[in-house]
This record gives sequence, C-alpha cells and structure tokens, in this order.
Amino acid sequence: MTTLHTHLDLPRPLTARFAEPDDHLALRHLWLLFRHDMSSYSSTLPFADGTFRSEWLDAALRSDPGWRAWILTAGIHPIGFALVRDADQPVRILNSFFLVAAARRGGLGLQFARAVVSAAPGQWGVAYQQRNRGAVRFWDRVTDECERSWDETVGDTWLWFSVGVGGMPGGRVD
Repeated sequence: MTTLHTHLDLPRPLTARFAEPDDHLALRHLWLLFRHDMSSYSSTLPFADGTFRSEWLDAALRSDPGWRAWILTAGIHPIGFALVRDADQPVRILNSFFLVAAARRGGLGLQFARAVVSAAPGQWGVAYQQRNRGAVRFWDRVTDECERSWDETVGDTWLWFSVGVGGMPGGRVD
C-alpha cells in the first residue's frame, strides 16, 4: 500500500494498493465511469443494459495469470483504478487507468501512475489516443524522467518506457 498526497479537499488517507475481492463491486462501478469517459475517443456506445465491454476488468478481477488490479481510495471512497496486463512478463502493459473527475488536477494521477509502475521495475507500455490531448500531456509528465519511445498505430499511440529498480520519482511515497 502506498500513501499519496494532494492539496485537493479529499478524505484521508489517500492510498494506492492492489485490489482485493471486497473492492470488486467498486471497481465495476468505476469501470463504467472509465468506459463512459473513453467513449468520447472510441465512439463506443453502451450495451442495451447500460454497461460497456469489460473483459479486461473481468480478467483482472478473476486474477487471470498476468493481470493485476489496483485501486486508489480517499478514505472509504474508491476514486481510481489501474489494470496491469502482462504483469508476469518482461514488458508490462498499463492497460487501463482512471481517476474520478473530483480527484483530478491535484497530482494524484501522476503519483498513482508512478506508484503502479514503480511496484514492478522494468519495461512498460501504455497506449492512449492521440486526440485525447489530456492523456498525451499526462503520460508525458508521468514518464518525463524515463528512457522512452513511441509507436503509432491506428488510433493509438504506444508509449514504451523503462523504470529503474529504485522506481520513479514520486512513485514510492510511503
């Protein structure tokens, strides 16, 4: 568990940790908010029941090999999550990353992302949509002190970066 800090008026403590079975319902609810936000860039509509595709979340919640789910909380309130794919491979993928709107713009996202990748030093990748200007700026800030490279694919930019054994600046704040 990692304790994070912000000037935002949020309940304390602010903690980033691996998700546990008791967190699954909260993660499913946060997932809907995440997929709603992403629909602005993917033009994806919800299914008839109001849900979105969730196979990545399902894999992480089942603890499928190579998947890890993280949760960010403010006191008792779930405020964000991260899903890691290929967690057992030499190159890990930060598959999904989300903070609720009230927790943004206070440095929490930066600290949370760095805490997640600092927990497993090595090679990492994250994809984002180039037209999502906020994501472009965010991932540039997260990895600004890393060795990194980019690949362009249809609709996505892949950012590849290395995290040293000591983690990233701001990644380990306990």
